[in-house]
Amino acid sequence: MEQENNRVAIIGIIISDINSSGEVNRILHDYSDYIIGRMGIPYRKRNLNIISIAIDAPTDQINELNGKLGQIDNVSVQATFSKI
Repeated sequence: MEQENNRVAIIGIIISDINSSGEVNRILHDYSDYIIGRMGIPYRKRNLNIISIAIDAPTDQINELNGKLGQIDNVSVQATFSKI
């Protein structure tokens, strides 16, 4: 699946309402072919869930995923791309 136009990126997701987790997981499942790894951290002190995604995909796909996640209520998302 590695293509010349693929980029490696990290997507940081903060979920402030557990009810939004299902939709986040459904969207991530749709992009699972691109996901290298995932780490989830429940931060109970602040009632937050933090997810970090490592992804290797075309830039358009990463931006599309980022946009879909950003449209979910109570979800903050940010992508950081590798320089290569």
